[in-house]
Amino acid sequence: MRIVSVVGARPNFMKLAPVDRALVKRPGVEHVIVHTGQHYDPDMSDAFFEELWIPAPDHHLGVGSGSHAAQTAAVMERLEPVLVQLRPDAVLVYGDVNSTLAAALVAAKLRLRVGHVEAGLRSGDWSMPEEINRVVADRLSDLLFIPSRDAEANLQAEGIPAERVHFVGNVMIDSLCWALPEALERNAPARHELREGEYVVVTLHRPSNVDDPATLRVLLDALRSLGRRWPVLFPMHPRARKRVRALGVVPEGDGDLRLMEPVGYLEMLGLVVGAALVITDSGGLQEETTFLGIPCLTVRPNTERPITCAPGTNRLVPPRPDAILAAAERAVARRSPARPVIERWDGRAAERIVGVLCDDERLDDVSMNDVALRRYPVAISAAPAYSHEEVGT
Repeated sequence: MRIVSVVGARPNFMKLAPVDRALVKRPGVEHVIVHTGQHYDPDMSDAFFEELWIPAPDHHLGVGSGSHAAQTAAVMERLEPVLVQLRPDAVLVYGDVNSTLAAALVAAKLRLRVGHVEAGLRSGDWSMPEEINRVVADRLSDLLFIPSRDAEANLQAEGIPAERVHFVGNVMIDSLCWALPEALERNAPARHELREGEYVVVTLHRPSNVDDPATLRVLLDALRSLGRRWPVLFPMHPRARKRVRALGVVPEGDGDLRLMEPVGYLEMLGLVVGAALVITDSGGLQEETTFLGIPCLTVRPNTERPITCAPGTNRLVPPRPDAILAAAERAVARRSPARPVIERWDGRAAERIVGVLCDDERLDDVSMNDVALRRYPVAISAAPAYSHEEVGT
């Protein structure tokens, strides 16, 4: 049996790692990894393969950056001959980036079986390219591997047959569980001269937050103000780093805001575990902080992961200093000593995916009851959409 995984961006790599580890345990299964090169910065690509013990890609398409259309087209053009040559039994796509959409399109048109890892997530915000990618990838997929029960309601509302949907759990949590012991052993807070529970970690990269100079300036000033209470660590995504440098202004104030180069997955996980608060616009960090019980503020008007808001660990906030500062104080003050327990976020999602792929396992019914529907609505919004989102270009 031959299975091809197509990945292209940092969030994909963390989803791929546990699936690869589960597949290599299966005799008679060949797992081929195709890296599209959507993320080509060593800090966003090579380091993650090394830290997560992912084998070097069997094929690297080298598409690089570009507009959404150009990047998607480049992946399709370069991936098609690879899949024609390999003729795999299944093609796995991950998440919601441009590489996900492109690979699903190519595989479906070649009449290959497509599996979508992290299917069914919806923000309800069509200004997000990710939302378009998710919906199209799900429509094209034969196997939809969902991370939480609310995702099934989204797919059911779109007419996806129930037999194509498999509630496997969250592969991001698989990676977290695997990496957590080593991340803790590295003691990242101490290396940054920080005390556990007394600092804030920030990641911001979406165009709605970093592309507009006025919004970026406001956010930096808010973080500097927050730095008067806690040290604030801001490892910058290449997009954010470029925009901050173009701004050419150091935010005024006496707060401890540390603008840093990107850090690896283990380093970031170690910092997050010890943080008093995380401020982000990343989807993955919403999930990781919820699993760890770390308060999180998501600077977005909506989320495709409402399950992270239901336990109260994650709160949506607009990009306004007053809102961010007030929400930060409340989140830290109201932190629960108990971590949320979310069904099938148990480090075994990849095993379930491989069971479906290789053994045609059928997991139990994922139909949601009325209580679950009320608890986990399709999307949770803080305010009307105010800007365009990104897809990791």
